[in-house]
Amino acid sequence: MKLISWNVNGLRAVMKKDFMTFFTEADADMFCLQETKLQAGQIELELPGYEQYWNYAEKKGYSGTAVFTRKTPLSVQYGIGIPEHDTEGRVITLEYPEYYFITVYTPNAQDGLKRLGYRMKWEDDFLSYVKGLDKVKPVIWCGDLNVAHREIDLKNPKTNHQNAGFTDEERAKMSAVLDSGFVDTFRHFHPDEEGIYSWWSYRFHAREKNAGWRIDYFIVSERLTDRLEDAKILTDVYGSDHCPVELDIR
Repeated sequence: MKLISWNVNGLRAVMKKDFMTFFTEADADMFCLQETKLQAGQIELELPGYEQYWNYAEKKGYSGTAVFTRKTPLSVQYGIGIPEHDTEGRVITLEYPEYYFITVYTPNAQDGLKRLGYRMKWEDDFLSYVKGLDKVKPVIWCGDLNVAHREIDLKNPKTNHQNAGFTDEERAKMSAVLDSGFVDTFRHFHPDEEGIYSWWSYRFHAREKNAGWRIDYFIVSERLTDRLEDAKILTDVYGSDHCPVELDIR
């Protein structure tokens, strides 16, 4: 099973940059988007063979997620059941007989860490949600988690320390996730590999210089580890300030 996740930073913009070419060539079983920046009815995608599930933010042109899947789920949930968190279109959960599949767009702590307090509350509530599902059946979840976990996950850790996405607080929350019975699939296959990133600022020619951050993930329940086949970061795919990430799993 081939799974792909991509923060497109505005789907309508990426549609003008060969999105459909990549989507067709990728031939994924599930294809997830974050930061679609859409409201219902603002785009019509023809995706033969795929069911489409969309979660829109109440605020126009903001956030939003989508999942395109070839396999009909048993059930679909939008959000995590907490009103404080469920107005921004950040989570879609599909239930299948053997597992849950989630796409998530984690809130950014923002410049000056204006939203760090909210981010900490989100982290606790989202982890509680995923752990609750994991008690029922294993979980596969993916998306832009807006954190570089280790120093090797970004180009310039020293100058970015305590910037949004690389605060001690956010990194500790990611450690808590991985200590709760979940696996960062890219690090499972590439434990010490450096220089592989999934996001680059639009400023300062960051992508040309590969001055990036690895903030897009596939996370799975530990008991799925023996089913993992590969985890990739598709750095040669353009169109957004993020590139897609891929998980291959039996």
